[in-house]
Amino acid sequence: MRLSRGKPSIFAKPWQQSRPLVLLALVALSVASFVTELFLDAYQPGFVREYLALSDRGLHDAEAWQFVTAPLLFGNPWHFFASVVVLYILGRDIESILGQRQFFYLFVSGAIGGELGHLFLMPSETILYAASGGVAAVLIAYATILPELDLVAWRISRFSFHLKAKHAAVAISLVSLVMLVIDRHGAVIHSAIPGGLAAGWLYSNLLGFGHPSWLRRLFQKRRDTAERVQRMSREEFIEMEINPVLEKISRSGMQSLTRAERRVLAQAREKVG
Repeated sequence: MRLSRGKPSIFAKPWQQSRPLVLLALVALSVASFVTELFLDAYQPGFVREYLALSDRGLHDAEAWQFVTAPLLFGNPWHFFASVVVLYILGRDIESILGQRQFFYLFVSGAIGGELGHLFLMPSETILYAASGGVAAVLIAYATILPELDLVAWRISRFSFHLKAKHAAVAISLVSLVMLVIDRHGAVIHSAIPGGLAAGWLYSNLLGFGHPSWLRRLFQKRRDTAERVQRMSREEFIEMEINPVLEKISRSGMQSLTRAERRVLAQAREKVG
């Protein structure tokens, strides 16, 4: 059951699902990119693989545009079809929940994470068609935000099959890890998935979804500290924050200060100065 098909309560205001403009733009871009890829392969064989897909040779030759072109490339028609379908089906709910800007950043973070994961995990001679990275980020975001929703629900007589979002993400993760071991040469599509999943999960987690990670707790602690300092008066800030740091400097010197204490001194310029 998808979120956008849920039955509204008679006591609640109807949920107005905004038009998924970013999602439609990404789908249109994927279609245009695949058509262009087919055209280039037909009229100039090897150009896409040599110059547009992500490769270690391209990085050594300073062909930095590969970081932009590789996430737009598909290994075959089935890869294109599966990526667009998954992106469209899951992206409608995720863009509605996150908003257009955050959804776009999520997709881009997955694309970048997929490329970086490929460079770290695969041999240097392997070439990447990286369209799976952004889609993997959308998938893991769906599993993080809506883990218990059914992506697939079949019922035939007494037999029923339900595939929850969290189980789909686990299955894709395991398959991609297996493929990393058995397919490590030539042109590949699967090595963008682990990095895309990692980037998508981290981005979703930092937005406040799922179990808090150590990084999210660190950012939250810093945010709480900044808000507490902002609420302090000038006198309270001097007494509670600056004086203990100055006493420590007088005892042990500047080199004894921690990063947090150095940040207090930096804040003092704005709060007191």
